[in-house]
Amino acid sequence: VIGVGSGSTSLMAIQSISRRLKNERLDILVIPTSTEMNFACQHFGLSVTDIVVDKPIWCFDGADEVDENTNLNKGRGGALYKEKLMMSSCQERYILIDNSKKVKHLGTNFPIPIEVQPSSVSYVKAELDHFGLREVSIRLAGGKDGPVYSENNCLLLDAWFDEVYEGLEKDIKSITGVLESGLFQGFDPTIITS
Repeated sequence: VIGVGSGSTSLMAIQSISRRLKNERLDILVIPTSTEMNFACQHFGLSVTDIVVDKPIWCFDGADEVDENTNLNKGRGGALYKEKLMMSSCQERYILIDNSKKVKHLGTNFPIPIEVQPSSVSYVKAELDHFGLREVSIRLAGGKDGPVYSENNCLLLDAWFDEVYEGLEKDIKSITGVLESGLFQGFDPTIITS
């Protein structure tokens, strides 16, 4: 059972897995972390299951940024909650990136995404100030008017911090109304660079 992350990197990986399945008659199940990847996995002939039913042995995903300690900034695609659940469920974790994703400090090129209950946005923004918040905005949709909603019917905040320090992930999660953040600190994944 393999956990499949979201985004363009994961899409390329499942295409390769699909080719191997056809040539080698492999018997695998995949657990996608988003509706989009669920459809893609089915399209490429992969057998899909759910994390409620099966536990992934290992997982792969992409990342927006990876620091020197293999901490990650993920979630520009908005599937951060299921991606974090997948990472937490696996013993073996692989992150597929190119060299442009390597940074000295997380939050260098991209804001930290935070998935928030809509009714708590103002409260969460105020609480983030305690953790060195420099700037925050509600993520707006590109193809329609209004904000982006996650698959969990939450809003996505894009937050820039003075410093992404060790433990910021836990500090953000301690705020009432936050479902998840795009910080993945302490997971120690294997980084595979193309």
